[in-house]
Amino acid sequence: MALKIRLARGGAKKRPFYRIVVADARSPRDGRFIDRLGSYDPQKAKDDESRIVLDVEKAKEWLAKGAQPTDRVLRFLDNAGVLKREARNNPKKGEPGTKAKERAAAAAAAAEAAAGGEEASA
Repeated sequence: MALKIRLARGGAKKRPFYRIVVADARSPRDGRFIDRLGSYDPQKAKDDESRIVLDVEKAKEWLAKGAQPTDRVLRFLDNAGVLKREARNNPKKGEPGTKAKERAAAAAAAAEAAAGGEEASA
């Protein structure tokens, strides 16, 4: 049985609240789970201590049994000092798309043509 440490969503519409749970990977996101490790409330301020409540000892036990954390839970475990998360790097993320590059090139050409017209009239 493949075990995952993941978030199960609760709370009202547009007011999310998550439980950090250990579940079978095949079970639904908000469905059956094996053990509850804590909670995460994204509505609270980032510096609030009750934003993330995590039982570190239980998490270590489940990791020893082979449970795999999801990306978000891995961030929580990294902040708690349980696991080390590799930093990701996506240099193409901030790069403009094809159409934006075309618009920038057209704007540069128009500015160049306008500057050339001013020099001819002077």
